[in-house]
Amino acid sequence: MRFSIAIPQFDYDGFDAAGLRAYLVRAEELGFEGGWVLEQTVGPAPLLAPLELLAYCAACTDRLRLGVAVLVTSLHEPLQLASAVTAVDRLSHGRLDIGVAPGGGARNFAAFGVQKDTFISYFTEGLELMKAAWSDEPRVTFHGRFRDVDDLPVVPKPVQRPHPPIWFGGLAPKALARAVRHGDSFLGAGSSSTEAFAGAVTIVRRELAAQQKDPTHFTIGKRVYLMIDDDPARARERVLDGLRRIYGDVPGLDAYPVSGTPDDVARGLAEVIDAGAQLLLLNPIGHDIPEAREQMERLAAEVLPQLP
Repeated sequence: MRFSIAIPQFDYDGFDAAGLRAYLVRAEELGFEGGWVLEQTVGPAPLLAPLELLAYCAACTDRLRLGVAVLVTSLHEPLQLASAVTAVDRLSHGRLDIGVAPGGGARNFAAFGVQKDTFISYFTEGLELMKAAWSDEPRVTFHGRFRDVDDLPVVPKPVQRPHPPIWFGGLAPKALARAVRHGDSFLGAGSSSTEAFAGAVTIVRRELAAQQKDPTHFTIGKRVYLMIDDDPARARERVLDGLRRIYGDVPGLDAYPVSGTPDDVARGLAEVIDAGAQLLLLNPIGHDIPEAREQMERLAAEVLPQLP
């Protein structure tokens, strides 16, 4: 099993640079493989922008892989996003992972100038253009439905070749088939239950076989929102309060997280592993960096030793 940890991203009272730096150093000391952020460009939570935050994290770390899951790339201009991704990959000396998704049909596409009836095609074409920008060719030519690029110089290139690992999100069968077709890995959303994740894993494995892709080179992971507290009821209250800060009062919120005592959380994570996760992105929901740090310490000392 591989374990990554969420990077604190809330900015309620000003950016705590020293606190975040100490958190990242400790994450490396504890042996976590990676640190991940998420994207919420428009929403109720004061979340710092992901790639910009990861650029800062790159300067605070030496070994930790740095990931974002997921970028809703249908809302981004592909060449600009490709350039930003390249910058973070180079600043981290090749430690970046990027998660991508087109976004759901309920998203406010109009605010970004994207047509709701073509956002899937817009997303797919944009990803193809980003891959072209990351290719070994110093000049890019690309003629698509939405974009026309003719012999443009695109440098520098990412350290990782042919590009940083691309993780896909999604739950619908078509989205999962797209993940296998265009991606390198699949990351189940934190805003999905273990049961829903297990169903997605079944489809991903079926698509890997149908598309004749080697499953040993395609990682399956899941973000798990969690909270450890010796009082299970208080743990539940704390984690749901944290999720409401991110998502608001959405239906089914109580099915997302794992919470309770260290033993309770270990059992919940073991169920996610049994459902097919090869990587767990552990995402304690804390209000500030000290709370996130306390949760990370308890995970390392009291929960992870119980897992396979």
